[in-house]
Amino acid sequence: MKYFYLFTLLFLISCNPQKDKILAKDVIDKTIVYSGANKVINSEISFQFRDKKYNAIRKRGSFTLSRSFDSIKDVLSNNGFTRFINDKKVNVSALDSLNYANSVNSVHYFSVLPYSLHDTAVKKRLLPLSTIKGKIYYKIEITFSEEGGGEDHEDVFIYWIGKEDYLIDYLAYSYKTNGGGMRFRALKEQCIVNGVRFVDYHNYKPKIKNIELIDIDKAYENNQLKKVSEIVLKDINVKLLD
Repeated sequence: MKYFYLFTLLFLISCNPQKDKILAKDVIDKTIVYSGANKVINSEISFQFRDKKYNAIRKRGSFTLSRSFDSIKDVLSNNGFTRFINDKKVNVSALDSLNYANSVNSVHYFSVLPYSLHDTAVKKRLLPLSTIKGKIYYKIEITFSEEGGGEDHEDVFIYWIGKEDYLIDYLAYSYKTNGGGMRFRALKEQCIVNGVRFVDYHNYKPKIKNIELIDIDKAYENNQLKKVSEIVLKDINVKLLD
């Protein structure tokens, strides 16, 4: 009889999922909360990036993302893209409209990471743990479905999220546009504005061609990346909406 009970116990254990097994979704859920990105869903956020001013209003699923420079204002919303010059709407070609929209969206997308990592087009995969400069990270690969993934749906991202603090310190991505390439970003500085974390990055590219995206963290540790720029947001303001 004792063997019957032992067999039953082993059967139940084998049929039950491991309760302590963490999934990519679990890690993303936590980093969104720990970074305050859950507040972005109903907010107005403005900042300066290089020579342009950016403003984003997000409320209950609607969004208006803009950038302003010189006499030009570009606006991307649920209704599409519009360019204004001296506050007057101007016509732009379909190709230019697509390029401008992608440019506006890209800056806003990176500014509030990890806010958009639960979009329906996002596919998440948990990779083996990684250690960078003695700190242990969850390593998560992000890809996109073609439907809803935008023009850059073939891009691949990897995020390094602290195993203890659940914050993104590093990210990397590969892209196909303009001849393709890879970038690796390492935390430079961080700040909290009205409960939302913002990060400035050192931006790197590989020194050699045979580096795989999945191994770019090792290349960073081995000094095989070249710094090409800094990603710095200035004059950040966050207003939380009801």
